[in-house]
Order: sequence, then C-alpha cells, then structure tokens
Amino acid sequence: MNNDRTVPAEPDGAEVRAQRTAALKFALMGLSGASIEWYDFFLYATAAALVFPTIFFPATLSPLIALIASFSTFAVGFVARPVGALVFGHMGDRVGRKTAFAVALIMMGAATTLIGLLPSYRTAGFFAPLALVLLRVTQGLAVGGQWGGATLLATENAPNSRRGLYGGIAQAGVPVGVVLANLALLAANGAMSPEAFVAYGWRIPFLLSVALVGLGLFIHVRIEDTAAFRQLQQLKPSPVDPSAGDARLQASACTTTSMRAQRSPIFEALRRYPRLILVAAGAYVSATLSFYILITYVVAYGTSVAGLQLARSTMLTAVLIANVARVPVDILAGSLSDHYGRRRIFMTGVALTGVWAFILFPLIETRSLLWITVAICVGSCLVSLMYGPLAAMFTELFSTRVRYSAVSLAFQTGAIVGGGLAPIIATGLYARYHSNIWISVYIASACVMSLVCASTLKETHKIDLNEHVEPTMAELVHT
Repeated sequence: MNNDRTVPAEPDGAEVRAQRTAALKFALMGLSGASIEWYDFFLYATAAALVFPTIFFPATLSPLIALIASFSTFAVGFVARPVGALVFGHMGDRVGRKTAFAVALIMMGAATTLIGLLPSYRTAGFFAPLALVLLRVTQGLAVGGQWGGATLLATENAPNSRRGLYGGIAQAGVPVGVVLANLALLAANGAMSPEAFVAYGWRIPFLLSVALVGLGLFIHVRIEDTAAFRQLQQLKPSPVDPSAGDARLQASACTTTSMRAQRSPIFEALRRYPRLILVAAGAYVSATLSFYILITYVVAYGTSVAGLQLARSTMLTAVLIANVARVPVDILAGSLSDHYGRRRIFMTGVALTGVWAFILFPLIETRSLLWITVAICVGSCLVSLMYGPLAAMFTELFSTRVRYSAVSLAFQTGAIVGGGLAPIIATGLYARYHSNIWISVYIASACVMSLVCASTLKETHKIDLNEHVEPTMAELVHT
C-alpha cells in the first residue's frame, strides 16, 4: 500500500471555487454552532466567578470558600467532558458528524436554559447546588461532543491546502462565545441595579440559550454530513463473489473487514492510538489552562473581596475586548499553519504564553482598565496561536473511521487536566501564598509540558484526508 500522504494537486477552476464555497459554508456552520455552545459554557464560567457563590451556596461560607465551591461546580463540567467525548465520538463515527453535533447542541441549550430557572439556596436549600451540579454535568457531556463535530464539519470538507484556515474559522467560535457571554452579562448588569442583577438579572442570558435547541434541529435536518464521512460510508465491504478466486479466502477477508467495521470506534481509537491521544492531550493542556485562567480566575481575582475588588464591568470589559481581538488571530493562525506547518505556529504560541505568564499579573495589579485589557488581550492572542491550528492538527492525526472519537478524547482529556482544575488551583495558590507569582509558575510549567508533547508530533499539514490511509504511530510520533 502506498503510504505517501503528501497533498495531491488540487483541481482547477469552477470545481475549486465550488469546493471552497462548500467548505466555507461548513466552517461558518461550525463557527455558529460552536459560538452559541461555547456561549453557554462560558456564561457558566463567568457566572461562577461573579454571582454563583452568593446564589447557590450558604451565606455562612466565607467569600473565598464560596468561590472555591462555585469553581468546583465549574470543574464538574470538565469531568463530564471525556464521557461526552466517548458517547458523541461513537455516535459521530457511526451515524455521522452532523447528527452527533446537532444532539450536542440541543442538550447544551436545554441544560443552560434550565440553569436560568433554578431556585436559589435560600429558596431550595441543598437542592439548588445539587441541581446546578447535575445540569453542569449535562453541559460537560454536551460540550464533550460539540468540539469534535464543529471541528470535523470544517476540516473534513476543506481543501487540503486550506484546512488550517477553515479549522481556524471554526475555532473562532471559542472567543465569539466568550464575547457573547460577556456582552449578555454586561448588558444585564448595566440595565439594572446590582441587587436586581444578583436577584434575577443573571438568569436572562441563560434563558436565551433556548435558541441553541433550534440551531441543533436546523443542522440535523438541513445540513449534509462531511465529505470524508460520506466517502468512508461508501467503502463498506461489498458481498463476496465465490466464483472469483478462492471463496474461502474472500469470505475470510470479508468477515475480518466486517468485524473491523462493527468494532466500537472508541475502543478502536484507544487500541490504535493510545499514546498519540495522550501526547495530543498533553500538547493541548497549556492552551486550555491559560485560556481559563484568562477568562475565569482573573475575573474572580479582579472583582472578589479576596482580590482587587474592582467593578464587575471593568473585568468583563477587558475580557470582552481581548476576545474580540482573538477572533481574527484564531483565523490567521490557522491560515499560517497551512503555509508554515501546524507544529511551528502552535509551539510558538506555547512558548510565548509561558513567557507572558510572568507579565500578566503585574499589569492586572495596576488596577488600570487599559493595562488590564492589554494584559488579557496579549495573553488571549498568544493562546490563539495555539487554538488556531489545533482543529486541523488534531484532525490530521487520526484516520477517518475513528477520527471523531479520537479527536474528542484527546481534546477533552487535555481540557479536564488543564482547564477544569485551573481556576481552583489558581485560587488555592493565591490563598496559600497571597501572590500571583506561583500562578505564573503554574502556567509556565504547563507550557513546558506542552512543548515537550508537541515536539514529539510529526508535521501533518500535507496529509490528504481523502486517502483514508490508516497512519501508523511511527508516521505521526517521533520515536
């Protein structure tokens, strides 16, 4: 079998334009779905920093303990994400990318809307935080399947030479979701008194998530599945013709192929790529850890009585501006990876983020909106150098038959190790040392680990996804 996985010459003229138009449609669909789903996920993250400590936990808790308890419910969503990756990965590899993506969107929209209807601790007692945790688990399950769907809708339909660009467009759904969540909370916070916002205003952005259910239904009914998945479906074994050659050999080959086709994609991915999934997850840890420090911990630190005690609007505005700036950087980084390689752009972002970690907090501690915005904006754009190429990089690591399962497992495993625990660990470090320097060390250490993991991966930007070649570990990981 020919394992030359370099990109073949692309067609010219009208066919190229049609392919790029279709690819852009899928990328924009992935962007819109990801934007609204991440809006839900990040809405919770911001609310966990601003209002949940007083809404869903006893008033007898100290502000610091209540904040840690609130961030613990935030972390529960990350624990559920790998389970969601297993469930939706299996669904996406078996019945299609669009179906799994649509179900994940509907599940997320329903869970977030119900959070907006939950009673407070004062009204319902321990039922309130218990119900909050259960709905957060549902959010985690949904987002565990969403990322793989949005990513593959964009990258599996993209031309070989522009896979990074279209993957970067889908990845821009992450900062767009943050922008939408912060705009919603800023609007609610600015339209009413602080007392009214805490009493009921925070619920309004959560209730708006019912729109996600409609988007999921639209995608399921109106959108075709990806070209790579449709081609894979066409490769199912045909009936054996006993008159042609040795019937026993053909029957044996057909049986083997059928058994491989029936094997669970999740177990097949774990059997074929155990080390590669772990290495990819390790490479991603620094991106997700830095990201959640920048959108959750810094907001809590800036507004809480244990931190700088700044106005909510100051921190939300800085995060909002930073993530507006991130959108074009995500897309640009993805495009640059088409020309210079995924690893080079990704590892540049990792290294620079590790350095910026030691500049971030001194700027925030100036208490100036300008310098706080600069601190978060530069940090977010450096994170985008990792996020932009990530969709294409992960897509290219795994074969089509188990790709949804494998990319979801790698992404969500990295997320739980990096993102889910980051706000809790950062808050604990500050409580222990009363200084943010150790949080900078924490971020830099994660960056070192990610650099080591990413350096073991071979460059993949010239792989042709349509060849359906099953890559060996030697092809994708340096020994």
